[in-house]
Amino acid sequence: MATPFSGAQIRQTFLDFYADKGHKILPSASLVPEDPTVLLTIAGMLPFKPIFLGQRPAEFPRATTSQKCIRTNDIENVGRTARHHTFFEMLGNFSFGDYFKSQAIAWAWELSTQVYGLPPERLVVSVFEDDDEAFAIWRDEIGIPAHRIQRMGEKDNFWVSGPTGPCGPCSEIYYDFHPEKGDEHIDLEDDTRFIEFYNLVFMQYNRDAAGNLTPLANKNIDTGLGLERMAQILQKVPNNYETDLIFPIIQKAAAIAKLDYATADATTQIALKVIGDHVRAVVHMIADGIVASNEGRGYVLRRLIRRVIRYGRLIGIDGEFTPKVAEAAIALSESAYPSVRAMERTIKVALQREEISFLKTLDRGEKLLAEVIEQMGAGGQISGNDAFTLYDTFGFPLELTEEIAAEKGLTVDAKGFEAEMEQQRRRSQLAHETIDLTALGTLDHLADHIEQTEFLGYTQPATDAAVQVLMVNGKPRQTVEAGTDVQVVLDKTPFYAESGGQIGDRGYLSGDDVLVRIEDVQKESAFFVHYGRIERGTLHTGDAVTAQIDLACRRRAQAHHTATHLLQSALKKLVDDNISQAGSLVSFDRLRFDFHCPRPLTPDELQQVEDQVNTWVAEAHHAQTSILPIAEAKAKGAIAMFGEKYGSEVRVLDVAGVSMELCGGTHVSNTAEIGLFKIVSETGVAAGVRRIEAIAGPAVLEYLNVRDAVVRDLSDRFKVKPEEIGDRITTLQTELKTTQKQLETVKGQLALAKADSLLAQAEAVGEFHILIAQLDGVDPESLKTAAEQLQQKLTNGAVVLGSVPEPDKVSLVAAFSPAVVKKGLQAGKLVGAIAKLTGGGGGGRPNLAQAGGRDASKLPEALEEAKNQLRSGLS
Repeated sequence: MATPFSGAQIRQTFLDFYADKGHKILPSASLVPEDPTVLLTIAGMLPFKPIFLGQRPAEFPRATTSQKCIRTNDIENVGRTARHHTFFEMLGNFSFGDYFKSQAIAWAWELSTQVYGLPPERLVVSVFEDDDEAFAIWRDEIGIPAHRIQRMGEKDNFWVSGPTGPCGPCSEIYYDFHPEKGDEHIDLEDDTRFIEFYNLVFMQYNRDAAGNLTPLANKNIDTGLGLERMAQILQKVPNNYETDLIFPIIQKAAAIAKLDYATADATTQIALKVIGDHVRAVVHMIADGIVASNEGRGYVLRRLIRRVIRYGRLIGIDGEFTPKVAEAAIALSESAYPSVRAMERTIKVALQREEISFLKTLDRGEKLLAEVIEQMGAGGQISGNDAFTLYDTFGFPLELTEEIAAEKGLTVDAKGFEAEMEQQRRRSQLAHETIDLTALGTLDHLADHIEQTEFLGYTQPATDAAVQVLMVNGKPRQTVEAGTDVQVVLDKTPFYAESGGQIGDRGYLSGDDVLVRIEDVQKESAFFVHYGRIERGTLHTGDAVTAQIDLACRRRAQAHHTATHLLQSALKKLVDDNISQAGSLVSFDRLRFDFHCPRPLTPDELQQVEDQVNTWVAEAHHAQTSILPIAEAKAKGAIAMFGEKYGSEVRVLDVAGVSMELCGGTHVSNTAEIGLFKIVSETGVAAGVRRIEAIAGPAVLEYLNVRDAVVRDLSDRFKVKPEEIGDRITTLQTELKTTQKQLETVKGQLALAKADSLLAQAEAVGEFHILIAQLDGVDPESLKTAAEQLQQKLTNGAVVLGSVPEPDKVSLVAAFSPAVVKKGLQAGKLVGAIAKLTGGGGGGRPNLAQAGGRDASKLPEALEEAKNQLRSGLS
């Protein structure tokens, strides 16, 4: 075999090979997919899904990509097998109705054997059991012996998009690690001998609801070659993790842990592999704008980060380390994905923040585990449910729980833990890890019969158009009467469809005695769907109508959208040049801009940003749009807006000397049209993400009118001038605080007076005295003070007091003397137990604790239980 290829060389060689075969090299799509049916980009073909469905024409008949992918449905296998990953790169070549099986097979073989230099005698191929055509091509045109062509069933070698839709047979190429075992009993399921590295999908049929297969008019090719798998083969290493795509990350983590990967035990090597894989994943996810959270793709990111941290803990890394390991992943990625290096600061800040937060969670988990162990005697067993709670909620690997338990003479119910894990796996696998080409909305079955909507709205506020599709609740109709909500697809439209954060236009469709009020416009693939209500007349499929946007709404949206661009420029100029967009909303009445920033902005910074935007507005900068090749636009310094998807040519908005961005939205032609800009609020919406809400144009006047009305009302109520309102409120607040303190003092004195009268009710239990009583109408703080004072006045005392400070609220407090605690009783445990009787809970220190509940009717029962426990414990 030739000199080993580096991972970067494998990637570039693949792209160059297919470029020479007439394929257009396209950049990797974002890990945040356009497709709403999946959380993350999980396959190389996903960005081409609308083309395969015929919803969008292909710009090129042939394409090739190296696509970033994330899959987490087999996350527990990461590090344990030779080639399971969460993040991987899929090298693909695609044909959209151009070449088919013969060329795809020939090129895959040429690339594998002549370019990458794999010995033909070490390759085995599989075909679908009924695909005689592919079998014959491999045998007769390529020259592979028939016994090295394996026919396999539908489960392994027939690709489907879903219950219905495009589908077709597959052919896969396998590398044989152990040819010395001979060809007599080839078993491609033996992954210790064979690795599948290239999958060729021949998309040639359409499957209907009855399961019938109909040949497609345009047959497509969708292939995938696993970069990591090919690197393992060519670099002659035992698994994907020890290739140059991942191993430098593993080495960085091992150095931090002061370990040597080569001499480490199997458990440690697994932990290092998990860290190597997951760090690569989270670096790319954060670079693509994903923010850690507790739902959706943000949860996937947070879960991966936490697995990195806990596996780091397992191999002895103490304290923060993820930003340091991320440096290795960024260095490996920057040649192919420069945006990762550009986002380096954001990546490291996000990882550091998540790590600090999760280390606190781990500490709480250690305390919980200590409590579980404390409640068990020697030789006991920690339940599978407790072990899984520690794993799922607090990030404890089972191995760590077992290790700590063993030190205390305990075992862990590993089978019970695995049962809980299996339930979680089922929930995860049911979620979203398949690509369904049929889940694309109501227009799929009409796509072949109607024209794509032509958008004229950049230059025309109105146009004559024809009704191509008329729907009610997503179902096609020929005729719809007045008073009905409808969805209308036109052949051309001036209405902007919601995209890039900007909401859809409003307006009207009018015709012969018919009027439709349009409230929203959404885009499904290349079709604009107008949502509205028929105000007058009857609308028919095929009708000629005039489509007219609401110009006042359009102007307000334009002002807010251009103001969003100015806001981003001001933030980068005045706060931090590394600020990048994390999301946006542009509507008629406001704008919302989310951006990556590790801290809140100060009031002075906000004022400076607002002043800068208004300065640019007043300077009347010309705003010009142009269509440019994407490479040229980026070379000129244009930046991309979050969430936008770009083709080979892009629309650029250039506010001369201020801002240049790729954007498909509608904008003012001069910043002076914005009128005025006002920041309304600045808040945090997620870890490391801030949000500014602002208004522009006529919305500012409306905002000021509301504020003016409020000021005049307060001025009248307080009988002061508007400029004196603040001082008047400060005076009232001071008076209120003084009154509240006086009231609290009186309440405390009253509670103590009531409490002193209870001393005579104290009951002697041996050498101790106990006092259990109910003091109604006493707040929790006063109740606590009363209990402490009573306990001090009793000799060797235990005091438990209860109160109902307000309806449906119970307050309990227990105060024990040192002698009572020495006897083995704890205030925290006792008060927590009796609080459960009132529908609540609580706890505290052994000598003083508080609890609460909701069922006041159960308070006497709870206090009686406290009395019985104290009598029993102290007698």
